[in-house]
Amino acid sequence: MKIYFPQWQGAGLGKDIESGAFAVLEYLKNPNFVQIPLSNISAGENGLQKFNINNYDAIYEQLQRFKQFLTSEKPNTTATIGGDCGLEIVPVSYLNAQYPNLGVIWFDAHADINKPCDSSSCNFHGMPLRTLLGEGEPNMDDLLFSTINSSQIHYVGLRDIDNAEKTRLERGGIYHPKKLNIPELVSTLQSKNIEHLYLHFDFDCLEPSNYDKTYYRVPDGLLIKDAEECIYELKSSFNVVGTSVLESITANVEELRPIEGIINVLMK
Repeated sequence: MKIYFPQWQGAGLGKDIESGAFAVLEYLKNPNFVQIPLSNISAGENGLQKFNINNYDAIYEQLQRFKQFLTSEKPNTTATIGGDCGLEIVPVSYLNAQYPNLGVIWFDAHADINKPCDSSSCNFHGMPLRTLLGEGEPNMDDLLFSTINSSQIHYVGLRDIDNAEKTRLERGGIYHPKKLNIPELVSTLQSKNIEHLYLHFDFDCLEPSNYDKTYYRVPDGLLIKDAEECIYELKSSFNVVGTSVLESITANVEELRPIEGIINVLMK
């Protein structure tokens, strides 16, 4: 199922995230994408913080809508245009309930595995993996269909890690190499008997000199060609049941040309 969910509230002010998601939707020109409505609760500059999470009420309300939608539609697969990374708690937990031992491939410059109390920004897009592990804010647990284990998480392009996140990565033995090694990633997944994958793709995993229309720009990222090669290899070696493209911020469709190969392979 193809889903358009331009959640921006998980990024705090979320500047240009919604318009960036809409540009991806415009680029694809695919009428099969179903939109999940966003909340009308005040957020951003007028948002409130609860449980050390900015814009908590708006995020909770619209993620509840997303969960209800998947509960009703019961898709076998999802492809989501977003939006900020916080939205991932719904489709990942949904597909993990359908495909036990789901491999989660996190293409991202950031670990997104903070507890709310450890986050310096209090923005939820830095917390989804910790939430999915069942170690986040307890009041958000009912948004989950299931929880995942540390062994299911595999990072690609990670290079900006908070101290508390580093501790969690090391404690959980979570796969987070400094450089992409595609054969090693594939063999690691196979050694865990993982057959099904979810591919989370935050465009800030990319090297800014290749693509810089992202919410954050972190040096020494993946080259576009290497990211594409990795995605194609994963899709040929495993059953990819869920994908996302997140946190591109350009409203100009023409500026998506450098990443059209990534968009096309993940959203087709």
